[in-house]
Amino acid sequence: MKSNRLNYLIVGAFVLLVLAGLVASVAALTGRTGATDNYFAVYKNVTGVDFGSRVLFEGFHIGQVEKITPVEQDGRVKFRVDLSITKGWKVPEDSKAEIVSSGLLAAVTINLRAGKKPELLAPGAQIESVEAANIMASVSSLAEEVRQLTETDVKPMIAKISKAIGGFTDIMGDSGGAMAKDVQALIQNLTASTPDIIDNMETFSDRLNEGAEQLNRMLSKKNVAAFDQIVGNLQTTTDNMTTLTEQLGQTRTDLDLLLKKVDGLFGEVGTVVSDNRLDLDRSIVDMRHTVESVARHIDAINQNLEGASRNMAEFSRQIRLNPGLLLGGKPPVDKAATK
Repeated sequence: MKSNRLNYLIVGAFVLLVLAGLVASVAALTGRTGATDNYFAVYKNVTGVDFGSRVLFEGFHIGQVEKITPVEQDGRVKFRVDLSITKGWKVPEDSKAEIVSSGLLAAVTINLRAGKKPELLAPGAQIESVEAANIMASVSSLAEEVRQLTETDVKPMIAKISKAIGGFTDIMGDSGGAMAKDVQALIQNLTASTPDIIDNMETFSDRLNEGAEQLNRMLSKKNVAAFDQIVGNLQTTTDNMTTLTEQLGQTRTDLDLLLKKVDGLFGEVGTVVSDNRLDLDRSIVDMRHTVESVARHIDAINQNLEGASRNMAEFSRQIRLNPGLLLGGKPPVDKAATK
């Protein structure tokens, strides 16, 4: 009996372990292996996006699509896509959510392009969306435009050319001899001018080759990379100029407020001076009298200070020679002198 119970216990534990592994595998496959933060984006077209579609941050997998809900905005139907992203993941405020596909047969994903602002989006906020480029729709639109061009322009042009050829045949039948002479004279002139034409064509070909070589040098990988870097620097400079303009506007506002406060302060000072002018005049008279008194006695003050300085110097010298004076003692006997 005990052996049967032990077998049942082992089998049950094994089944529980298998179920736990299955649940963990499903959670790993669905990307729901930990806590998440919710965000959302709104698109006009969500072709290829479905529940469970991966959410990437600059190509790194951080979450998945949870739900797609049709909503009405600006008089048309759009689609709200709810995203679950790894909890605590930092999403800059100016980030953009773009529907992308790495290839024609690859699965559609939502890639978050990181912004440059230090401020972060709070969980539950909307991320600015970027619509996906539909290659097949563009090809279909191009094919439709080509069909319309064929119907409206190419066919009528072919009909006009056919009619012109027919008229040319009639003209040739009526006045073919005279036209043949003219054509013969034209051929003779063309034959005489052929060397010059060939020389000009060779010169033009040489110049064209030189231009092509210069263009190839200009379009080298190094120059293209440098041009891309220049464009990036220009974009960064534009952003910095925009930020600087905003800061200058704020500084101008602060300066205007400061000027208003300074004007008010000057007004208050003027009022105080006007109200206390008599006291200020008396204070100035007293100060002038004090300065004159100090000027009259400054020589005596300087002499007293000089005497005090000399006495202090003599006192310091005596203390250095005989520190016992501070205690009223006698100077020590110089034993070296008695020897």
